[in-house]
Parts: sequence; structure tokens; C-alpha cells
Amino acid sequence: MTNALTPSAQNRAPAHQTASRWQFWIDRGGTFTDIVARRPDGTLVTHKLLSENPEQYRDAAVAGIRHLLDLAPGEPITPERVEMVKMGTTVATNALLERKGEPLALVTTQGFRDALRIAYQNRPRLFDLDIALPEALYAEVVEIDERVGAHGEIVRELDAEATRRALEAVYAKGIRALAIVLMHGYRYQAHEKALATMARELGFSQVSVSHEVSPLMKLVSRGDTTVVDAYLSPILRRYVEQVAQEMPGVNLQFMQSSGGLTRADNFQGKDAILSGPAGGIVGMVRASSAAGFERVIGFDMGGTSTDVSHYHGEFERVFETQVAGVRMRAPMMSIHTVAAGGGSVLSFDGTRLRVGPDSAGANPGPAAYRRGGPLTVTDCNVMLGKIQPAHFPKVFGPHANEPLDRDVVVAKFTALAAEIEQATGRHQTPEALAEGFLEIAIGSMANAIKKISVQRGHDVSRYVLTTFGGAGGQHACGVADALGMTKVFAHPLAGVLSAYGMGLADQTAMRERMIEAPLSDDGLAALDDALGALADDAVNVLLSQGVPPSRIDTVRRVHVRYAGTDSALAVPFGNVAQMRAAFEAAYRQRYSFLMDGAALIVEVASVEAIGRSDAPVDIASLDARTSGAPQAGDRVKLYAGGAWHEAALFARDTLLAGDTIDGPAIVAEKSGTTVIEPGWQAQMSAQGNLVLARVVPRATQRDAADRDTQADPVRLEIFNNLFMSIAEQMGLRLQNTAYSVNIKERLDFSCALFDRDGNLIANAPHMPVHLGSMGESIKTVIERNRGEMRDGDVFMLNDPYHGGTHLPDVTVITPVFVGADGAANAEPLFYVGSRGHHADIGGITPGSMPPDSTHVEEEGVLIDNWQLVAAGELRDRETRGLLAGAHYPARNIDQNMADLRAQVAANQKGVDELRRMVSEFGRDVVLAYMGHVQDNAEAAVRRVIGALADGHYRYALDNGAVIEVAIRVDHATQGATIDFTGTSAQLPNNFNAPRAVCMAAVLYVFRTLVDDDIPLNAGCLKPLTVIVPQGSMLNPVYPAAVVSGNVETSSAITNALYGALGRVASSQGTMNNFTFGNETYQYYETIAGGSGAGEGFHGADAVQTHMTNSRLTDPEVLEWRYPVRLESHRIRVGSGGAGRWHGGNGAVRRIRFLTPMTASILSNNRVHAPFGAQGGAVGALGANYVERVDGTRETLAHIGRTQMQPGDIFVVETPGGGGFGVA
Repeated sequence: MTNALTPSAQNRAPAHQTASRWQFWIDRGGTFTDIVARRPDGTLVTHKLLSENPEQYRDAAVAGIRHLLDLAPGEPITPERVEMVKMGTTVATNALLERKGEPLALVTTQGFRDALRIAYQNRPRLFDLDIALPEALYAEVVEIDERVGAHGEIVRELDAEATRRALEAVYAKGIRALAIVLMHGYRYQAHEKALATMARELGFSQVSVSHEVSPLMKLVSRGDTTVVDAYLSPILRRYVEQVAQEMPGVNLQFMQSSGGLTRADNFQGKDAILSGPAGGIVGMVRASSAAGFERVIGFDMGGTSTDVSHYHGEFERVFETQVAGVRMRAPMMSIHTVAAGGGSVLSFDGTRLRVGPDSAGANPGPAAYRRGGPLTVTDCNVMLGKIQPAHFPKVFGPHANEPLDRDVVVAKFTALAAEIEQATGRHQTPEALAEGFLEIAIGSMANAIKKISVQRGHDVSRYVLTTFGGAGGQHACGVADALGMTKVFAHPLAGVLSAYGMGLADQTAMRERMIEAPLSDDGLAALDDALGALADDAVNVLLSQGVPPSRIDTVRRVHVRYAGTDSALAVPFGNVAQMRAAFEAAYRQRYSFLMDGAALIVEVASVEAIGRSDAPVDIASLDARTSGAPQAGDRVKLYAGGAWHEAALFARDTLLAGDTIDGPAIVAEKSGTTVIEPGWQAQMSAQGNLVLARVVPRATQRDAADRDTQADPVRLEIFNNLFMSIAEQMGLRLQNTAYSVNIKERLDFSCALFDRDGNLIANAPHMPVHLGSMGESIKTVIERNRGEMRDGDVFMLNDPYHGGTHLPDVTVITPVFVGADGAANAEPLFYVGSRGHHADIGGITPGSMPPDSTHVEEEGVLIDNWQLVAAGELRDRETRGLLAGAHYPARNIDQNMADLRAQVAANQKGVDELRRMVSEFGRDVVLAYMGHVQDNAEAAVRRVIGALADGHYRYALDNGAVIEVAIRVDHATQGATIDFTGTSAQLPNNFNAPRAVCMAAVLYVFRTLVDDDIPLNAGCLKPLTVIVPQGSMLNPVYPAAVVSGNVETSSAITNALYGALGRVASSQGTMNNFTFGNETYQYYETIAGGSGAGEGFHGADAVQTHMTNSRLTDPEVLEWRYPVRLESHRIRVGSGGAGRWHGGNGAVRRIRFLTPMTASILSNNRVHAPFGAQGGAVGALGANYVERVDGTRETLAHIGRTQMQPGDIFVVETPGGGGFGVA
């Protein structure tokens, strides 16, 4: 598919830029390879070919260059004819996704062989019983006898002899790639350097060393990055050499994830992951700014996924991200990807319509492709006339010469419409159904754009949507409308914009270094020196690649954060006042407040050396039309806004400068189709750009004729996603603005929306134990303040007898009034709530998690229906008085107030979004759908209950208490009764679980049985009758102590329920809550164990299960912040229960104390082992003990507290999961 852009249409370069040789700019994508070539006379030509076509050619990029140069296969490509080749490639990404990299060994400090596998312990998907963790990229692990402390002290010297023997053994196995990652090696590099030298002497061909790959603190993400580098670099090198052999002597450059080019021999695995998409962003930004647009949202829609990006003045980069389950710490373009593309599959689940995440791929592809594929987003466009088979390449059917098949699309939509009518009683035409699916797909792409813009404080309505990629033009107007944007920009090379971007990109080199020091005048000289050294290093890289010094600039940045937080923002280097001002401006834009009085820390210094591109951006101008109007090539039928329209179809290459086209219309070209929706107008600019603008104001949904409050399958999915998106946006604001590590890093919080009666509508939980239990808190506030609430009021509580869980979990509740409803005696329309785990709320131990409390007062300050904000004014003095006035008051009230302010800010985000929703859809519609989403969840749970049988289980706890549960199923109503009668009475210790916790456990268990992404809301509980006797340990009364109920008893309740259902074996059944502290330091963590096996799957090792999913602090951060040393954290091999499907293994965590502190453990399954199911064996018991510095061993019970002295080691062995089925 070669497309020569004639000079009139495009590209006569100005005379002063005429090049004498060819340049090739290439994007080698997953499906197609796109080439933009600049001829010696300066004109551009494009070419597209399949990336994989082994019968025809070995490499698509080389074949494309030969084709354009008219060379025979095998004829060399020479520097006499070719000045430069710049390319982006997905070779590395595909090798990572398909796990086809180089076999390698991880070389790490003794005790950390499992550190990257255990990582931060969290499971990727909250409700999966079969937990799928990313598989390790390394084949072998070598543990090295060496240790350097967090502040540079040598704990153990490197044992060179033993190390050499270990490396020789790995070499003998045929492994030639190593990833060297030592504790604190990012800063203290001597041991890593010695290992690297030794490895290279032994003949290892790929040695990736963590302090070179990513010199930043965090063992897990730096380790993952180093492993990826060692895994992918050899693959890249082979590919680069294969290409270079075909063009000896030609200047060959590759695009890095950070958006800059580098010479082929300098291209590394860690910088290659986003090589292709980064070119798209460069192309999008350069093309948009040449057209005069400075604020741009990039919208790159392909077959399987859509990439969205944000630009305002400078490229946005992220320094920490996750790709294909691997954590990466390397500079990359900030690109957000959603699984919605042209090939996303459409489905109906009985009540609502779904789009994706599955894709039909290239084979079989969409239904219209004549290969028997399913209905997809592309088929919606065929159905609606937005893709016209007559004007689309005819490459389908057995002989690859037939057009798209519209008949099969119509037949499939007609059949689906009939199926939906049967299920829901709603009649819909096939085209209305297709438009509904499109609306859902557009909604999910719009939500992705919100994540990178609105959630970061950018007003997206002032931006231009730049559309590119094969499927972008068909949806651009729809996406813009969903976001309130009024301008869309489509460049003439939109279909090959990534390749065009390769040509316009600069050559760059980035270098960074960990600083981790206060931002102050005293430290400025050292910071300047560090940046100077980094700048010299980066500039030398470019000079060595032949960039003339006159074209090199350097940009110096520092990454600054508030002390005690984790989110650093990059600001330009300057004096202290400039850096502080830049940081505060950026922080306020993103989080809408500042942390008064908190010190600023410089985390990382980074320098980018930029060799400016010499490629011309300006494209020769298009001729202007002198007479007449543009002529339509065809008139077609197009369905939009619920009706068929007559639409004109234009070929893009017939349009001239100044032409305007009113929608509905279609502009067709070789590499894509652009749809101009009704109410939009397109104009052709002098540079050949198509600029679309909304000329008729968009009718809001509330003005539309369908102000229908009946449940509609399209609207149901849209509202589900909107409610969920609001809860997630609240959560993001809370995580970003909170002060305490529990909320910020361990993500121990939850945000939710409720209807006017306090029923849960949607929540974004990170902790299942918060599930559904917030509803009881909201209902308490409604009951006690009826008729008294005003706009701007905010309430808080943590009372475990009124919907709280345990005292550190404080719930903040804001009533939502809309419009005129804020008048006197009005009741709120909705409520929003956020619950976060505060670092300390008082009580007898720091951290408020005492293992031996017997009265709720000993656990901290009890808060019951407290007004935190009155009419917009924070009751600061009164609230501080409340926190200070208890029997055992809070220890750090400033920190509590900071977290409460963050919770109020998160709630305000929810209030704003709900108000926006009401103004968009109308109050009645929003209220109606709050009911419909609950009905949808209820139906999903009833379907599951229909397949269950009655069951009963007695679950013994280590303290002698028993949880007894009977499940009785009523098949006639598809309902179930869950009866906890027979459970132990309220306990004298703190293992009592408030009823809210018991309800959360029930909700969680039934949600895990529904194998589908249903929203979690109050509807899930409607089919369930839960009987919890008052005064029992699962429904205690004041003054019962409850701190272990939230963590330990909740885990026991979930396992008891699974025991009664017989569906899955017991997980480790405890959270192994480990706390240590003194007057200066307080720290709390939960330690993961094995998950239970089930029918068809093994348990997973060392992973958080069921009622928790909190993150573990990175080993290097732990040691940097606290006077302890993590000796080891390993998988406890052999601890999972045997069976046809074996249980997951627990873990062993050993922490050495360097200063006197109190340590406590709160755990279970130290006496009773986690049960097996259907004949599977039990998992291993856990154990807690201390190895004293004098060699003695002190064993602790399932709960215990002890004084640690310097040198003592606290050891926790966590239980394994039970096995399933007879082995």
C-alpha cells in the first residue's frame, strides 16, 4: 500500500531544506509496519506493509525500504543513498508480553531470592480465587553473601570466591545474561561493580547492573527494571544487528520509551518498552503545535487498544509504571492504554451490554471481515454507515479481494436485538443497539482521558483532541462530545503518525540519580554538582553519537516531594525559592491544596540532553479552491443521534484549502476514515489538516427526548462505569493528598457513593474488609441528623457498634445537595464517604492495634457521629479537642487532621462529579439508575445462588472461639440464608468482629463466586438474609474490644463461609499483623501467606488473600526509614497443603532490630491448620518466635508482645493454604 503524496496534496519541502539523500522514518507495530520516507527532493511518501510475512520477507522495515528504493531482495542499502533511518519497534514489548526474552539469572543479596516474586504481596484482581501472578522472567537465582546497610555501613563483605563459583555454575548451565540487584546498590555501588566485572570476565554477554539501569531507591521496581533490561537487551541487540547488516554504514537510530532517539548500538531493553507509542506522541505533539494547538489530548485508537496522552507545553513522563505485570523504573512517556479498540468484542450479559476487554484480533477479526468473527466496535461502524464497504480496502474473503460484509453484521445485530428483547422486554432496532454499544466504547475511552487530564487538574474542554491510528477518526467527535471538547484535529498523516513522529523526534539521553535530601540552600551546591556530573554524562552520550554540539541543549530537573509522602513532582532546577514555587504550583494544580509546614525533599536529580531534530515539520501548503464547492464522491446513509441521515462522502485527496464540510459527512482516505457527526463542521487548512469543530451546541442528555427512567441496557453499563469512575477518582485524590503511609502507600482506604437511603451504589475498595460496611456508618449519620444537614456539612465516625470496623479506620461522610435542593429543610439526594486507616488514633500502643486490649477505650478515641465540617468550615479546634480528650488520646493529632482534610477533599471530588452528572442526565434519571445498578447486581448474585447447595461449617480459632455458619438455599426465590447461630458469645479479648465486618465478609465471598465484573453495591446483599446473633463475637456490644476482629476474625469468617460452600480450601486464614515501635518510630505491616486451592487451580504462594490486599513497604524504603534490617523474606517451600490441586506456600520474614523497640504480633492458625477441601490436605501451621542475640529462641503464641534489643531477630512463618481434592 504505497501512497505517494503528490506535491500539490502535501509535501513540497521548502528549498532551503532539500536533502540530497533519502531518510526513512519507521514504526514497526504489532500488525502493520508504517514507513514515511523523505525523498532526496524533500517530498514525503508513505508505505504500509504487514509486520510478519515470512513467505515474502525476513524483516518488514528492510523490505519496505528496498521497495521504496527499487532495490532487489538482498541488494545492500548504502549510506550513499540513505542518510538516516529512524525507527520505533514493538520487538521488545512483544517479547515481554509473550515471555520470549533471553534466559537469565538474577543475582541478589542473600535472603532476597524471592523478593521480586513476593514483591509488594498484593494480588492483581481483588475477587479472583485463582490468583494469577505475573510469572518471573528469570530462570535462576544466585544469592550472594554480602550486605550493605541503608546508610552505607558494610554489614558483610562480598565473598569473592564463593560468588565466582556460583556464577561459574550458572554459566555452565548455558545462561549468558545476568541481572545484578543488591540491597541499597543504587547508592552504594562497590559490590555491584565488583560482581559486574567478575561476570564480564567469566564471559557473560549481557550484564545488567541495577545502579546503571535505574539508580533509584526501591529494590522491587529497580530489580524488575534490571531484570527486564537483561531479558530484552539481547533480543533487541539481535534485531538491531539483523537490520544493521542489511544497511552497513547507514546512521540507524531507535526510538526510546522516553520519546527521544538513540543510536542503534546504545538501545537498551529497559528503554524499548514503549518505543512505538512514544513515536506517536512525538508526531501528535509536533503536528499539533505546527497547526497552532498547544494543549492537546492524543487519541490513538488501534485494533485492540487505545492509547491516550496529554500535552501542554512539555512531554509528560512517568518514572515508575507497570507493563505486562512488571514494575519498571525508567523514564517513559506517560501513556494510558485502555482495552477498547476497533476489535473489542460486544456482548450482553442478561441485563447490560458490554464492550471488551476481549478483542477479535486480526484473525478472525470483526464479523464484517468474512472470517466468522464476533460482533465488535468496527461492526457498529459498519452497521451505522460510518464505515462504507465500498470505500474501504477490498482485502477480505478467501481470495483477499472482497469488501467488508455488511449483511452478516446486520444479521448478527438483528439477532442480538431479539435476544435482548426476550431478556429485558425492551424493543430496539439493530442500529439503535449498535449506537448503544458505540456509546459504551466511547464512554470507556473518555474515562481513560479523564484519568490523565481531569483527575490531574486540567480543564479538558480547553484542549484539542488530536486523533490518529486506524480507528480514531470514526470515534473522535463522539469522544470529544463525551468530554465537552469542541475541537478535533486530524493530520494528513494521521494513519501513519507514529512513523512521522520518528522523523521529527530529537535524539536524547536521560540520566538520573537518587538524592533523598532536604530542599535547602545548604544542599544547593551539592545538588548543582550532581546535576553537572549527570549533564556531562548525558551530553557525552550524544556527542559520541555524532550530534553536533551546536544542536545540544540540556534540561535539568529535580523531583521534589513533601517529607513523609511518596508522590514526587518534577520541577526545573533553580534556586530554592524558584523550585519551591514551581513545586507548589504543580502540587496545587494536581491536588488542589498544599501541606502547610511540611518540609520538601529532593528525591531524584535528572538531566535530559537533547539533540534537536533537523527534520522539517512544516508541510508544503495546499492549493486554495478558486471556485465552486468540494464535490462529494458519493452519497450514503449514516445513522447518528437515533436517526438515519443522508451524508456526503468525500475523498480526502480531492479537498483543497478552505473547504468546509457540514456533518453528517464522511471523509475517506487510504489510511483511515473520519466521521463528521451532526452538529460538527470540518475545515481543510492550508497545511492539509482537517480541523473539526462543534458548531451546534450539544444538547445535554437531560434535554433529549429519552428522559426515560426505565432500565436500558446501554445506559445501565454507562451509569455503572460512571458511578465506578467517580468512586475511583475520589480514591485517587485521597491517595494523593493523604499524609499517612497506610493510606498513601499501603492503600488501606476505600471511597464510595450511596443513594439517599444510604445504600451502597459503587465503591472503589482496596481493602475488601471495607466492603459494604460503610453503608451502616452512613445510615447512622442519616438517622441521627435527619432534617439537620446542610450543604457543606461533613460528618465522621469510627464507632464499631455503628458500622465502623476498628478505631484507626475513620469514615468521613458528606451529604450531597443538588441545585435548589440546598434550601432549608431539604434532604440530601446522595451521600459520599471515604474511609482511611489512620497511623494512630490513640489507645495503649502506638499505631492503635494493641494485641491484648479488652475494652474498646484501650484501642483509641471512639468517634460517634461527629460533625467535622459545618457549612464549609472545618471545626479544627473542636476536633483536635476530641482527639486529645480521650482516656488514651491520639499521639500525632496534626497527622490525623491532615488525613481528615484529605478525606474531606476526596469527598468533595465525589460531590462535584455527582452534581455534574445530575446536570448532564437530569435528577430523575440519575436517581432511577442508582436503583437499576443495584437490581443488576442482585440478579447476578441470584444466578449464582441458584447453583449452590446447603452447607455448614464450624471454624475454630486459636483462642478457643468458634465461628459456626449454616447456609440454606431457597431455590424457588434464588435466595439464601446465612446463619451464624452457634458462634461463640462476645469474647473478653479483642477478637470480636463488628457486624459490619461480618457483612463485608459475606459480601466478599458471594462476589468471588460471581465470575464477572459486576459492580459491588447494596444489591448484592438483597438475595441474602444474614442472621448474626446480637452479643455474639460477630455482633458485639459496647465496650467489646474489636481490633483483631477487623483483621483476624474477618479472615476466619471468609474461610468458614468457603468451608460451608465447599468451593475452595482455606487460605492462610490470618493477616499476621506485625507492629513495632517506640516513642520515635511506629510501623505496621501484614505479612502474606498461601492461598487455598480450588477445582482446577493450585493456590498461590506468599500473596495477600481475601479480606486484605495491602501493599508491603519496599525493603530499601523500610530500612531507610526505620532502624531495622530485613534479614530475609522467602517463600516457605512445602508449606502448602497437598492434594490434586496443592495449596499455596506461606512465607518466612526475618527482621533484625538495630535499636530497642516493642514488637507485637497478632495472628491465627498457629494452633489450628488451614483446612483442605474435598479431600485435600491441610496447610502448614504458622509460627512466631524471636532469635535473641545471645542465641536463645523465644517462642510467641498466636498473639504476643515482646521487647526487642539490638541484634535480636523477629521471625514470622506464615501458614500455607489448604489443598483441594484427593492427590
